[in-house]
Amino acid sequence: MKNFATWALMFIVPILCLAAGTSGAHAQSVTQGLPSFEVMIMGATIGANVLTLSDWAKRLDPDGSVPTIVELLSMTNEILADMLYIEGNLPTGHRTTVRTGLPAVAWRLLNQGTVPSKSTTAQLDEACGMLEAWAETDVELARLNGNVATFRFSEAQAFIEAMNQEMAQTLFYGNSSVAPEEITGLSVRYSLKSAPNGQNIVDAGGVDASDNTSVWLVVWGANTVFGIFPKGSKAGLSHQDLGEETAEMTAGLAGSRMRVYRDLWTWKCGIALRDWRYAVRIANIDLSALRLDDATSPKLFNLLTKATWRIPAMGMGKAAIYVNRTIGEYLDIQAQNRVTSGGQLTYEVVDGKRIMSFRGIPIRTTDALINTEARVV
Repeated sequence: MKNFATWALMFIVPILCLAAGTSGAHAQSVTQGLPSFEVMIMGATIGANVLTLSDWAKRLDPDGSVPTIVELLSMTNEILADMLYIEGNLPTGHRTTVRTGLPAVAWRLLNQGTVPSKSTTAQLDEACGMLEAWAETDVELARLNGNVATFRFSEAQAFIEAMNQEMAQTLFYGNSSVAPEEITGLSVRYSLKSAPNGQNIVDAGGVDASDNTSVWLVVWGANTVFGIFPKGSKAGLSHQDLGEETAEMTAGLAGSRMRVYRDLWTWKCGIALRDWRYAVRIANIDLSALRLDDATSPKLFNLLTKATWRIPAMGMGKAAIYVNRTIGEYLDIQAQNRVTSGGQLTYEVVDGKRIMSFRGIPIRTTDALINTEARVV
């Protein structure tokens, strides 16, 4: 097996690499000397959506072992670690009851009665979405160096990261009215200042049409905001190893088949906003107006202070502030510039990690928050 792997690295991989970097007349002269070269290129085309021999070679250390891959596209999405999850009471999501009005009460005198009254409620159905991905790896490709399990695990890490990023971004920007397969994220729910929950939108004053970002303050709790998963299902990302199966190729040689290791990744979840008063969006932060000195910049600390006063009771759950890296950087620098006046941020070390917080509320970094939001009006 090792001899075959060595042969593959020394012969086939260079040809594939040469094919990727060769064009025009030079490519034609090369292919004339290699009658089987066209078949090899076709094989690479078939592998457009599966791992190719070239991919395999790139994942080997000099000793033939699979290395630890550095995920250059990895993002920090700490919101997924903060969310509290509750099993839904519906197969497709969760139905929650919200109190919309309080009963009338009155003072009374002796020998005088009061009029009976009642509170009013409304029911709201929150839907879950299904995030799914399939992975297929050529059996012979995975077996080349004998480390099948390690090789498949290296590919699994990429799927986990991809689903993590997609889920975090959808929690903020998902819109089921535009994409019915998605869940409705927070930004869609807090997108109109004139809406009843508009009082929990703090306007940072940006007027640019698409050069804005937001900061979020969320209090996670069973009676405030929480994640949901369908009744009778599992919480979080699930993985099914479907083992070795026969796959029919749709590209390259139509109708051809090969044996593959197949994996299915599934994540069923949603978000329930039971009480809109426990989420605040600081919107319209104009990135082009940010400065290191908050005297001439959007006053981030003042905006955070306003956001905290929109929350009725912090003790109702687990509070956290979410910013992207750009806002986190400016918060950190502006705080250092204000040390002489007492500053606004504090820092704690939790499990060996330095955590930035504002008035005791941890500030989390999430790369899912983009810098090209439309203006909220």
